[in-house]
Amino acid sequence: MPIITLLKYTHSSLRSCRELWTILLGRSALREPAQIDAELDNNWDRLHQGLSYYKPSSSSSAGKVKENKDVAQPLKDFGLRISKLLNLDEQQSVQLLQCYLQEDYRGTRDSLKVVLKDERQSQALLLKIADYYYEERMCLLRCVLLLLTYFQDERHPYRAEYSNCVNKLEKDLVSKYQSQFENLFKAEAPTWETHGNLMTERQVSRWFLQCLREQSLLLEIIFLYYAYFEMSPSDLLSFTKMFKEQGFGLRQTNRHLVDKSMDALVDRIGYLSSLILVEGMDIDFLHKCALEDCTEQHQFSSAPDVIKEMDHLLLTFGDIPHHGPVLLAWVLLRHTLRPDESSPVIRRIGNTALQLEVFKYLSTMLKGLGASGNNCTASTAKMCVYGLLSFVITSFEEESLQCSHLIDAACEVLSAPSLAEVFWEMPNMGLGMILDSAVGMFPHKIGPLLQLLTALLSNKSTVKKVYNFLDKMSFYTQVYKHKPNDIISKDDETLWRRQTPKLLYPLGAGQTNLWMPQGVLGQVMIGGEQGYVVRWDYSYSSWTLFTCEVEMLLHVVSTADVIAHCARVKPILDLVHKIISTDWTVSDCLLPLTSRIYMLLQRLTSVINPPVDVIASCVNCLSVLAARMPGKVWSSLHHTGFLPFASNPLTSMAQCVSAEGMKAGNYGNLLVQIEQPRGEYAVTIAFLRLITTLVKGQLGSTQNKGLIPCVLLVLKEMLPTYHKWRYNTYGVRERIGCLILELIHAILNLSPEGEDQGSTPTLQSLCIYSLANTEAGQAVVNIMGVGVDTIDVVLAAQPSSCGSEGPGQILIQTVKLAFSVTNNVIRLKPPSDAVSPLEQALTQHGGHGNNLIVVLAKYIYHKHDPALPRLAIQLLKRLATVAPMSVYACLGSDAAAIRDAFLTRLQSKTEDMRIKVMILEFLTVAVETQPGLIELFLNLEVKDGNEGSKEFLLGEWSCLHVVLDLIDSKQQGKYWCPPLLHRAALAFLLALWQDRRDSAISVLRTKDKFWENLTTPLFGTLTPPSDTTEPCVLETCAFVMKIIALEIYYVVSGSLEQSLKDGLQKFSNARRYEYWSQYVKSLVCHVAEMEEEGICYFPETQMLISAWRMLMILSTTHSEVMQLTEDSTKLKLFMDVLDGTKATLTTPMSVPCLRLGSMMATLLLILLKQWKRSPDILSPLSLMLESVLQADQQMMERTKAKIFSALISVLQIQGLNGGDISQLPQLLLSVCETVKDEALALIDNTRHMSQMTDTVEDEDSMETDSPRGLQKDQRDGVCVLALHLAKELCRTDEDGEHWVSVMRKVPVLPSVLNAVELSLRSKHNLYFTEAALHLLLTLARTPQGAAAVAGAGVIQTICLPLLSVYEVSSNGASQSFSRKSQDSACWPGVYRLCMSLMESLLKTLRYNFINEALDFVGVHQERILQCLNAVRTVQSLACLDEADHTVGFLLQLSSFCKEWQFHLPKLLRDVQINLCYLCQTCTYLLHSKKMLHHYLQAKNGESLPPGPLPRTQRPPQTLNKEAAGGGEREEAEQKALLAVQCSLLKILSKTLATLQHFTPDCCQILLDQCMDLAEYRTLFVLSFTTPAFDPDVAPSFGTLLATINVALSMLSEVDKKKEPVSLSIVSLASSEEIQALKSLLMFTMENCFYVLISQAARCLKDPSILPRDKQRLKQELSSELSTLLSSLSRHFRRGSPSSPASGILPSTQSKPPTPGSKASHEGQEPFIQLVQAFVRLVQR
Repeated sequence: MPIITLLKYTHSSLRSCRELWTILLGRSALREPAQIDAELDNNWDRLHQGLSYYKPSSSSSAGKVKENKDVAQPLKDFGLRISKLLNLDEQQSVQLLQCYLQEDYRGTRDSLKVVLKDERQSQALLLKIADYYYEERMCLLRCVLLLLTYFQDERHPYRAEYSNCVNKLEKDLVSKYQSQFENLFKAEAPTWETHGNLMTERQVSRWFLQCLREQSLLLEIIFLYYAYFEMSPSDLLSFTKMFKEQGFGLRQTNRHLVDKSMDALVDRIGYLSSLILVEGMDIDFLHKCALEDCTEQHQFSSAPDVIKEMDHLLLTFGDIPHHGPVLLAWVLLRHTLRPDESSPVIRRIGNTALQLEVFKYLSTMLKGLGASGNNCTASTAKMCVYGLLSFVITSFEEESLQCSHLIDAACEVLSAPSLAEVFWEMPNMGLGMILDSAVGMFPHKIGPLLQLLTALLSNKSTVKKVYNFLDKMSFYTQVYKHKPNDIISKDDETLWRRQTPKLLYPLGAGQTNLWMPQGVLGQVMIGGEQGYVVRWDYSYSSWTLFTCEVEMLLHVVSTADVIAHCARVKPILDLVHKIISTDWTVSDCLLPLTSRIYMLLQRLTSVINPPVDVIASCVNCLSVLAARMPGKVWSSLHHTGFLPFASNPLTSMAQCVSAEGMKAGNYGNLLVQIEQPRGEYAVTIAFLRLITTLVKGQLGSTQNKGLIPCVLLVLKEMLPTYHKWRYNTYGVRERIGCLILELIHAILNLSPEGEDQGSTPTLQSLCIYSLANTEAGQAVVNIMGVGVDTIDVVLAAQPSSCGSEGPGQILIQTVKLAFSVTNNVIRLKPPSDAVSPLEQALTQHGGHGNNLIVVLAKYIYHKHDPALPRLAIQLLKRLATVAPMSVYACLGSDAAAIRDAFLTRLQSKTEDMRIKVMILEFLTVAVETQPGLIELFLNLEVKDGNEGSKEFLLGEWSCLHVVLDLIDSKQQGKYWCPPLLHRAALAFLLALWQDRRDSAISVLRTKDKFWENLTTPLFGTLTPPSDTTEPCVLETCAFVMKIIALEIYYVVSGSLEQSLKDGLQKFSNARRYEYWSQYVKSLVCHVAEMEEEGICYFPETQMLISAWRMLMILSTTHSEVMQLTEDSTKLKLFMDVLDGTKATLTTPMSVPCLRLGSMMATLLLILLKQWKRSPDILSPLSLMLESVLQADQQMMERTKAKIFSALISVLQIQGLNGGDISQLPQLLLSVCETVKDEALALIDNTRHMSQMTDTVEDEDSMETDSPRGLQKDQRDGVCVLALHLAKELCRTDEDGEHWVSVMRKVPVLPSVLNAVELSLRSKHNLYFTEAALHLLLTLARTPQGAAAVAGAGVIQTICLPLLSVYEVSSNGASQSFSRKSQDSACWPGVYRLCMSLMESLLKTLRYNFINEALDFVGVHQERILQCLNAVRTVQSLACLDEADHTVGFLLQLSSFCKEWQFHLPKLLRDVQINLCYLCQTCTYLLHSKKMLHHYLQAKNGESLPPGPLPRTQRPPQTLNKEAAGGGEREEAEQKALLAVQCSLLKILSKTLATLQHFTPDCCQILLDQCMDLAEYRTLFVLSFTTPAFDPDVAPSFGTLLATINVALSMLSEVDKKKEPVSLSIVSLASSEEIQALKSLLMFTMENCFYVLISQAARCLKDPSILPRDKQRLKQELSSELSTLLSSLSRHFRRGSPSSPASGILPSTQSKPPTPGSKASHEGQEPFIQLVQAFVRLVQR
């Protein structure tokens, strides 16, 4: 159906009047004067034509509509129906329909098709369009009114533009609008015959209401026009005739249709008609002419005919109140211009005016105009009336006028601020005379004077004038019924004189009073039987008099006089209120009055029938005082009993909420007993304002606690029920609701430091709890649930929409506050598992779409106040984040329509920018939390509609269209795409990337120019950080960086979009890496410099730095893709990061600085580790370290760790490059201090934890309770890293020139050893223990270090405590040989390190450490023997590693056989036997590869042993992928096998080296005949079978021969070139590894030959062995060795490592000592010569 195309009519082709009005008000995105000017230019004609712009229907227009091909047929048909109903031109009807569908239609396009076909639904749509049409007509007139209001207002931003337009309109504007007005009041009411059957009675009434509104607006425009432009006499005549005919609005053609609700409008038409005529007579100018005596200049002086005709016309007036001002003004005109002529006519007309009570009418009129709508109209009316009254009073005797009404009218007039100033310029002219007459009756009548003066207070200058005026009074008027005794009078009784002095008030002694002295003269104004009015000539200050009046009221409070006195005091209080709210500086002078208000309140509220209006005035005064001195007002009020209070101290929330012990105070009683029954709420309104002011005054916490009962009264008694109270005046209910919410809003916005965080409830926590859990929350929900339709109805019912104080505006304000309050309650509510009633009410799914979520979403349809939909969306955003519900499900069938409304506002070029930003923020949140909703908004369609295909396209209603528009580089800087909106669009895109919305990303990625537009912000140049005005630009760039980073990270580099690659290339070529690096550095430095003041846009700064950091980290692994390969660039970036880190960490610390410092330190560390380059950065790092170590502990923990880590990296890199370090002593000192402190803290912590262990089992939960919470044992904890750093420093400082002195100064070793001992005993702090042992191990390598470590008592620390690290099981096989990978930290690893430490110390210290070493062996002998045995059963690398360490230690210890034999003979024997068995095991396992492989598979329960796996560890593959990975898998298994073989070989070589010490020295036994054989036991049995894998078979010479054979075969295997079929060793290992392996094999063979020869020689010399066995030994050995020798010589001829002794052991240990054979390149290997010599010996 082609209807769809219709809706996409271009937006600029035709603005609706409402849109134009919004633009002119400055509520749209068009805010520049030039834009406003263009709008006025484009729409000038429409404004000029006014309502006649809308033409009646005609057949020619209908024909044009039918011919139009661009409009869909159903819309044409519907347009014709609209035309019929509204009698509107057919083409305009279609346009109207289009505008309506664009702006106000609340369905989707698809639903429109259904609506147009369905009769009932289409009728409803017709009526809605009729309402829309009426609104359009009103908006058109409002636009003109707006122009006329402000075109001469210098303060208005668009004055010049308005003024140009008014000048263009001026020519025949009035005549056009006048004729439109006539047409309206003469128009015949529509009927169903003429307008179709929808024109029911109700619609006719609606039509007539519109007709009256338009008349009123037209008159308002005409009135404002004539306020600026002169009216000619003939125009005045025509207007007068017209208004007479229309009866000033009362004789409407359709007056039978007027109902009660329209009375106000009819009155308004009358008021404006009357004002237009008065304004037309130009009384101001007339007055001026009269004063300057040039009346002939007035336009009427030259129009006698008009004057005559007007006389006749006006003589017929007098039957309607509206005639009064016109008659009065005419009297003035005639009296001034032609005083001699027709005085009887003037008198008659004047009398008629007075009979109509013209002054009373004027005050009623001004009140009526002021109460509703455009205050400009009201103030212009006041100007007009001011001129009239001034002239009247000047021209006529005051007595002849109605004085009391005159004063009321004057008060109304003077309330316009500008007029008060005009008045004070000439206080003796015009209205000044009224002031004089009021002074004449003062203080007998206090009211009139004070009313006038209160009206005259408009700004600070007028306050001073009023204050001084009242301070110096010269007359005192009194009224007497009878002549008093103490006066002398003249005979004619016109002058009295006081005989005695007199106190004027009967107050007690010592109180303020007025004293009239003796001899004062008084003039008798009125005398006689009725009484006397005397004006005494007496000077006094009225302020003293006012104080006396208040005192009098306090005296008579409980008598019958109280009402009369209240009437005198109320004007005083109102004056005081107005004065201090206008100018606070006068308040000190008013102290006598303001200080008595508290007593007044106390007394007045406790009487039986309290005077509510006076009480309200008192409270209003206190509100103003409280704004300046809240503490003082609170403490004084506290004692009056007026406010609610608590009789018991408040302790718990439950007690507060139950209101137990709370008293309502005098106010609470007043509310219930007086105000609610009467329906008048002056005190309540004042009370709410007062409490809000006190709350905002940021009192201390004690005063705030005192306010709890007041707030509780509001939350419990008022908020839930105020809408059910009785009200006499429309609009008061809304105002009270608004004030209650303002109070709560103020409380929720209190800064938390104002509230102490005790257990007792605070104001804020009370509010949050009440709103979340009591009916107060439901009341707020009900306010939010008012809904957009109700608000529209209330707004439509207002007389004019400009008013800022109409009921509609107050309702909107209340709803906005409800949104804000709810948002804050959810934000501040303490987290809990239970869902609070408030959250339930917000998120429950109601039937019939009446749940709150829909109501909130529908506020998007509200057009009057852009803040309302914005706040509604903000609340939706909050709910979408925290509430566990689907917004999409809540929206139900309205979802698509609401989506369309959101997008329409988002797409509109004129829409207020903040709404757009909020919509995008809402969608950004929805990406993560609302999958259904975001799918609706993304509106992606599958390409080709195939189910299987996964290519997507953007749907027509996708939010991505708008987002792509917003990031388009061509749009930037245009008015509809300000930076904030651009930022919001990018935030949304980032959310899509972060949430991995692949369907949306795939569409965006491939969009034309997407990457180019996205990256544009990164190519801009930003203002330096000190001048940044738009911090959102920083966020914009941060979002772009993050999106690029995520894209590079997730997408394989090969499949990145070409345009993105080009962008990155361009980025690199344009030196943008350097630019951004420099900029980020300057930002960081700026934050560091702004230390004291803080930086206003810190979050944005942090975000940009974090994004840049992400890019940098990514560039270390994806440098090719990111085009960051140049070393010079990398160096620049690295140095910038270093400078930034240094800037933040070496300045005085503030929280922002430390945050950034920590971020930068992470980046520094990563770059250091990845780029492996360290220009001289040790000095800045050590500076940072010192600074950080002095900073606050808690904050710096992580940063310290990062800097330690960076230092370790630098030292390691420098260690590779070699080099001297100048900062070493200082660094060592800092680090050692840290290590000492951390170790001591760890000791405390561990002890604390051990105590806790009795009650708590789980280690993790205990750590949280540690006394110093941060001191946890973590792999990257400060303590562990400090130890590692100390280790690196000691390693660098090999000769110990620095560390020795530092360790003397700082007791590092004792504290570390204590901590290690405690840790071992309690089996806590694994990482610490490991790091500490590494440090000790490093020290133990040098003689000085080893001595220091041994001297510090290392053996006491380690020897016995180490027992608790492992458990030895009784059955010999130990389960403690874990199969964990040996890389991860574990307690067995700690045991292995201890073993290495012992080995190292023994090796370095030799005899000085032998006793300790023997103690260690003795204590741990079981574990040692078990370990040697275990190799046969467990071939995990961890187990082999332990065996390796153990044998290494035994190798060192074996050098001290005699001592060992002396101290531990049995252990020595056991060790020897076990070592021989170990030799046999290793040989067997090395010999039988298949067997070993099988063992590994069987033992580990899986095919891969836990050796080092291939680097890319993938999650377990699924079955179908296993076949594919077969080759990879086999290679991994082979590598693991090779690792185990190498381990076995190392163990074997060290075992043989150790056995060499347990067997006689070869040379000695071969050459020395008298050697004592008993010293050495026989280690190997006389047998030559190949070794079996059986513990019962003893190790024999066969074992040793087999060992040599295995080594030889492995050697030859290593030497073979790579075999094509199987995976050989060569293919798996690197050349260094192979070289090491060869050396190891040679070393093994060498030692094996040595042990074999030595043992054989011992056997041959042993007399206990039978000669037969000796013979067999000789034969076997000679044949076996000969064979071996020939194999060896063949091998050496092929070339092999020269001296096995120089082989490097691929172990962390230093190489064991070897037989002292030197390398000889010529001839054979020395040990082969030895073997040959032995063979010759045997063969002899």
